[in-house]
Amino acid sequence: MIRVLVADDHQLIRQALTDLFADTTDIRVVGECADGGEVAGAVARTLPDVVLMDLRMPVMDGLEATRELLATHPQVRVVVLTGALTPATVREATALGVAGYLLKGDDPGALPDRIRTVASGGRAWSAAAAALVENGWESMTLAPAVEARSTYAAESPPRLR
Repeated sequence: MIRVLVADDHQLIRQALTDLFADTTDIRVVGECADGGEVAGAVARTLPDVVLMDLRMPVMDGLEATRELLATHPQVRVVVLTGALTPATVREATALGVAGYLLKGDDPGALPDRIRTVASGGRAWSAAAAALVENGWESMTLAPAVEARSTYAAESPPRLR
């Protein structure tokens, strides 16, 4: 049995994930956290194999909670499950050693197999997150957006600048 802890500040997401895994025979949600500050204690109590970690949570964000968790429970596999996809968050999550980076917009039907992959020592990456890693951080730049904004500002009427 694969034991999963869900850390997300939205009750709807926690309940949907619990319901999704209830339809499997080999994955069970053993705990839930509504903020990042609860994660380390919940892991110590429930001993999950995998933690599904949102990034934007109150008290402590998911990256800090992951850092704290892996310092005390390095055997736990952390999978980021978030709506936030930026080069900075993917880079930091990768540096922390997460086993996956999935987006809330990904196919929910694929999540059980991704959890199985992670629990067996593999990795699970959203195609968009994997592309950021594979293409290298150097190619990630805001220069075109800054240039477009600067052009827009220069061409805007004075009252809008």
